[in-house]
Amino acid sequence: MALKVTKVEVWAAEIQDEAGGLAKVIGPAAAAGANFEFMIARRQPDKPGTGVVFVTPVPAGKVRDAARAGGLNRASHIFNLKIEGQDRPGIVSQIAKALGEAGVSMRGLSASALGRKFVCLIGFDTPEAADVAARIIRKLGK
Repeated sequence: MALKVTKVEVWAAEIQDEAGGLAKVIGPAAAAGANFEFMIARRQPDKPGTGVVFVTPVPAGKVRDAARAGGLNRASHIFNLKIEGQDRPGIVSQIAKALGEAGVSMRGLSASALGRKFVCLIGFDTPEAADVAARIIRKLGK
């Protein structure tokens, strides 16, 4: 069960919790040709009337310029790993357990399976935690 682990840069923006709020933020990047592989948007319970969106990747050039124009910026305080592999029951639980047993705390985790493949995005508070997690997760894939 090989697991591909890569560091990814995630970009984020606050959005208005209203019809079209998300489109206002991601629209400029989409018009410039953005092809986001991962997007998570949700309300912010501690800030009524707002939400937050996280996207990746945001390539350099016109897409990055357009993303900034829409309000997206690199989430420089979150260090992310993208894990890809063959889906099977319990794979994300196995990853979470291995990280927990090693004392590595996750900031957030999102995962999805499509057909036989799964992809998981995990955020960490420090680059060191992300590096340790990458080594642990790669060992799981051997």
